[in-house]
Amino acid sequence: MWTILAIFIALLVGVALVFNQLVQARQMVSNGWADIAVQLKRRADLIPNIVDTVKAYAQHERQLFIDVTEKRNAALSAGDNPKARGAAEGALAQPVTRLLAVAEDYPDLKASQNFLDLQNELSETEDKIEMARRFYNGAVRQYNTKVESVPSNLVAAPFGFKQADYFNIAEEDYAVPTVDI
Repeated sequence: MWTILAIFIALLVGVALVFNQLVQARQMVSNGWADIAVQLKRRADLIPNIVDTVKAYAQHERQLFIDVTEKRNAALSAGDNPKARGAAEGALAQPVTRLLAVAEDYPDLKASQNFLDLQNELSETEDKIEMARRFYNGAVRQYNTKVESVPSNLVAAPFGFKQADYFNIAEEDYAVPTVDI
């Protein structure tokens, strides 16, 4: 009788430990996503300032400004789904790169301290987004490994732990954007 009770208690303790590890891994995924969201918001807030600054110098680039604004709004409305957000953020990267290339064509704009500050902030934000993506995807990898591995998968399935999505960009967004000046 004591042996059966000891085995049952050991099993319960084991399930509790595995459950807590899964919860901890899921929290790391949530934390990683929150870091990405903060940096994406920062980038979204910087873009209108850059657009306004460049717009003052380049009145004839109206379609580019419309494109940047539309893609920014689409990225903001993509929500917290990593697949949808990754696609929307990837689509935003191309017109922003074109916008910065257009700015190169205006020497007065390039010399503007306001524009240079905004450009530096955007560059730093892009670096922070990249670091946050790496952290998030690493947390997702660890979490998904726990969800799929034995014995934790025996605990994960009944308690509703499901795999998380990686934050990826669409394949077409890997291409170098074309700059049409």
